[in-house]
Amino acid sequence: MSQVLINSCGVSTSLRFTDTSFFIEPTNLDKVPLRNVISAKVASGVVEVQYLVRKGKENCLNLATTSGTAQNEDTTRAKEWCEALLLVAYQGANPSKNLKVLVNPHGGKGKGRALYVSKVEPILLAAGCTLDITYTTHSGHAIEIAREMKLGYDALVTVSGDGLIHEVLNGINQHEHRDRAFCIPIAPIPTGSGNGMSLNLLGLQDGLDVCAATLNVLKGQPLKTDLFSFTQGDRCRISFMSQTVGITADLDIETEQLRWMGDIRFIIGYIRAVIARKSCPIELSMKVVDQDKSRMMDALHARRAGESPSPSSLSGSLLSDNKKPDSASSSHEEWTRFQRPILWMYAGQGPFVSRALMQFPVSLADDGLIDISIQEITSRSALLRAMDGAEEGRTYWINSNRYFKASAYRARPLASKGTLMVDGEQVPFEEFQVDVLNGLGTFLSPYPYYAPEFLVRDVQGKT
Repeated sequence: MSQVLINSCGVSTSLRFTDTSFFIEPTNLDKVPLRNVISAKVASGVVEVQYLVRKGKENCLNLATTSGTAQNEDTTRAKEWCEALLLVAYQGANPSKNLKVLVNPHGGKGKGRALYVSKVEPILLAAGCTLDITYTTHSGHAIEIAREMKLGYDALVTVSGDGLIHEVLNGINQHEHRDRAFCIPIAPIPTGSGNGMSLNLLGLQDGLDVCAATLNVLKGQPLKTDLFSFTQGDRCRISFMSQTVGITADLDIETEQLRWMGDIRFIIGYIRAVIARKSCPIELSMKVVDQDKSRMMDALHARRAGESPSPSSLSGSLLSDNKKPDSASSSHEEWTRFQRPILWMYAGQGPFVSRALMQFPVSLADDGLIDISIQEITSRSALLRAMDGAEEGRTYWINSNRYFKASAYRARPLASKGTLMVDGEQVPFEEFQVDVLNGLGTFLSPYPYYAPEFLVRDVQGKT
């Protein structure tokens, strides 16, 4: 039973579906991917189907509705058709999820609340989700909420940028039942100035589309990701995306007043920093596992093709109660010191740190390693040329960009003043160590790997 006839605005309309698509005939609308179907129901003899379609110049998804009185159908048969459609559209999963939603109304361009109310919430309500909504009011609010949250949620939705995810993960790390809390998948909705995680989960087309991200809340599957312990003295925090020092850290904090500009702020900050070209005196040591760029790219492609196994999780041993991760627990490699003068060090995971920068193009979600990019001192003209193709990862192939995969690293700033950023948040400019917490994080994703593809094989962009 793949078809039902309705009277929609006086027009006899056929609604039908296959294993992959939903069709409305006659209509100007192309077939709708079955994944985009949100709800189907019958009430008082009226059949209503809600789904997402691409509209506008930016080709973003928007919620649409087709409804009409069932023709020559009894209510029972129409309900059976709707149930069959939803069964296929959700692949047997329950559409009605129990969600904890955190909205940062002031993030990015300050449109978090408006976007949530106008775009996100209608989709979640259409699917029949139960929503426990909190609007954050101050820095650290999400830490407090995540630390005390109940464990019965199907997902934790963050309506903001990467900073809110950072707070949530650090709150979960303080939870009374943190191992179980870390298993609640996080689903980011991109309304911040930095939306790297959403780009990494959904790809370039959908990574900044709030409706596509909301669809991922409903249809995504859990993706295990590595997290990192960032330790300074007796203080330890969770990092999920990046740590950086030098020019790349300076431009982040120096463009704070330009958050309203979105990702453009980072480009402006980079140009300013190149003009200054300030060196980054630092003592840096790593437990290097690989530094062969071609081999790391081949490993990425093999993983995406399903040709290499997922590494086993070590998160339990690394986060047992009252135990801090240390070099002995994280790996057996020897410490290697990097001794050349540098402009910046950028470490983390996930290909994109912003829309304009694919910083870690060969990053794997759960390989138990952290990618480290170190920019040696080079000319201003070379640094400006590096902007060309940065969004597709060309900088990976620049000779002065030294790239490593490591199981741990530690750094000691040699200057008295400077900037150190963790997941876009400023931390004390002091000695620190980073260890990998393999597979500890959980996010919702349409794919079993990070979405962005890395295809360029040289700095000119050859594929």
